[in-house]
Amino acid sequence: MNEGFFIENIWLIPGIPLFSFFIVGFLIRPFSRKAAGIAASSAIFISALIVYSVAWDYYQIFSQTGAYPVVIPWTVEWLHYQEDLSVYVGVLLDPTSLLLMIVVTTVSALVHLYSIGYMHGDDGYGRYFTYLNLFTFSMLGLVAAPNIMQMFVCWELVGVSSFLLIGFYYQKPSAVAASKKAFVVTRFADLGFLLGILILGYYGFLIFGEFDGVALSGIADQSRLQPFDFQFLNHPQVLAKFSEQGELFGGISLLTLAMVLIFAGAAGKSAMFPLHIWLPDAMEGPTPVSALIHAATMVVAGVYLVARLFPAFAASGTALLVVAYVGAFTCLFAALIGCTQDDIKRVLAFSTLSQLGYMMLALGVSTMASPLGYTASLFHLFTHAFFKALLFLCAGSVIHAVHSNEIWDMGGLARKMPVTHLTFLIATVAIAGLPPFSGFFSKDEILAAALGNQHPVIFLVGMLVAGMTAFYMFRIYFVTFWGHARSQGAEKAHESPPVMLVPLLILAVLAVVAGFVPMGSLISIGQASEHHGINWAIAIPAVLVALVGIGAAWLLYAGKPERVSALVRLWGNLYILVKHKFYVDELYLFLTHKVIFRFISRPIAWFDRHVVDGGVNLSGWSTRKFGAVLSLLQTGQVQSYGSWYVLSAAFFGLLLWMMFSGS
Repeated sequence: MNEGFFIENIWLIPGIPLFSFFIVGFLIRPFSRKAAGIAASSAIFISALIVYSVAWDYYQIFSQTGAYPVVIPWTVEWLHYQEDLSVYVGVLLDPTSLLLMIVVTTVSALVHLYSIGYMHGDDGYGRYFTYLNLFTFSMLGLVAAPNIMQMFVCWELVGVSSFLLIGFYYQKPSAVAASKKAFVVTRFADLGFLLGILILGYYGFLIFGEFDGVALSGIADQSRLQPFDFQFLNHPQVLAKFSEQGELFGGISLLTLAMVLIFAGAAGKSAMFPLHIWLPDAMEGPTPVSALIHAATMVVAGVYLVARLFPAFAASGTALLVVAYVGAFTCLFAALIGCTQDDIKRVLAFSTLSQLGYMMLALGVSTMASPLGYTASLFHLFTHAFFKALLFLCAGSVIHAVHSNEIWDMGGLARKMPVTHLTFLIATVAIAGLPPFSGFFSKDEILAAALGNQHPVIFLVGMLVAGMTAFYMFRIYFVTFWGHARSQGAEKAHESPPVMLVPLLILAVLAVVAGFVPMGSLISIGQASEHHGINWAIAIPAVLVALVGIGAAWLLYAGKPERVSALVRLWGNLYILVKHKFYVDELYLFLTHKVIFRFISRPIAWFDRHVVDGGVNLSGWSTRKFGAVLSLLQTGQVQSYGSWYVLSAAFFGLLLWMMFSGS
């Protein structure tokens, strides 16, 4: 099989951003700000072109063979533990990883281009592009990983990149606090991920030995198969062996425990409840960062992890139900909060949480026998990347013009910023799920999967959230672009420069046409899906629900403002509860400061200070005192030494005489 030049050299896709990170960071940035942005952006565009070439070659192979192969064209041994246990660094090419590489490079390239205009004049211009290159490399290394060890290392690099970019404005205490919050919360989640890896790795190695490394059917190249490889961990024979390991406690199997722990890592990265608290605060970073890592790429890493290990989740069953219900609750929870927020970026942040919940619940309602939700989840990941990145970049364009994040400081921008207005409207219609925009197709598939796999409660949640999504998105659209200017910044607003508008127009086109991609024939797992095309019995009610949400937003926010005030008074304390995000952050602070710090951290600190340090200090004190006593004997006088010698000799002589005389 002729794989083509770009598939054989697929390492260039993550390699070029890594090379650019070092070149821009250490050679170009200190000398030329402008060149740093151009060089960093050029590197990502080159990676994107290579990805498109790989996709062309890959689908040419499909046209010739009628099947999508799993290809690992490049690997290098990284860690060698023993004869049968090594870890390789490499690139896994299959439809799922290729889809994510297309998303990451496309959105990253457009964000780099947009940032040249948005970050113009910023003191950290070169540093910003250096961090973006590092993030893009880390994300590409994650999605292309052929084994769970490489994924975990790149997973942590993505966390470091996020920390650096969220805290980019390190002079602001709020940005520093947000970056630390994101880092700490995701590290707690990643502890679960690591424990899950250790369980899979330990028992996987034992199982691997039973197969002698080559007795697994359906894997084309078994010469470098290792216990950490996804092809091994997802293999039906391996999962059957895992199921034989027995139950641990409360009927929980070893496989279920491992997959729930791994999902904890996915929930942290994708900001599922209750690990969602870092994502809204992450809006402290530059707006293009929000578009790149907190809307289109980084936060979908958790969804990708569940999708990559989907056969293992499906074999557990219980773990998959956890994914479904956590996703459904997060979907509804975040949508409720999004209806009350006034910071345009925070509304979009909670919208991202809600849409990530959609993706997770779609995976959770799937099975290997009925995998429509698997396809629907990745389809929604694909479409969401474009319209959500567009929403964030449009928000950045508005903030750049108005110099405020508050939607109540905006208004009347449709005439002053026509291109931004049009592209924002396209993205808003897409996320609301109206045909023929992309969100309509992917959301319809998710709802069909939930209902088709006998999850009526989750289906109803998804339908309700569809209406709420349309409501809160058109709420910020009407307040921002309709009516009159509400601040001096809005009165003086003007359209963004072309370097910022070009990415908006490209993403707008993608937000329209991405839904027409035949995802069902490109991304699948298990048995073939029985659902083809649009299920109008679901699509029509979903569209009607979305139209009701749009109508409610128009009635409240495009009409008389006193209607909103009356509604707020009507809801009273319930509105305040939702407005303050159900006080989850305050609950975390209470548990941290009043419980963990007081009853755990302080006793540990006391023990460390008084017992551990006290023991060490006692040892040093006693040594010093003993030395001080001995120093009294060191007089330097020959007469004293002679006297001590005579007395010591007499003492020991007397001692010997007493011992022998007694015998």
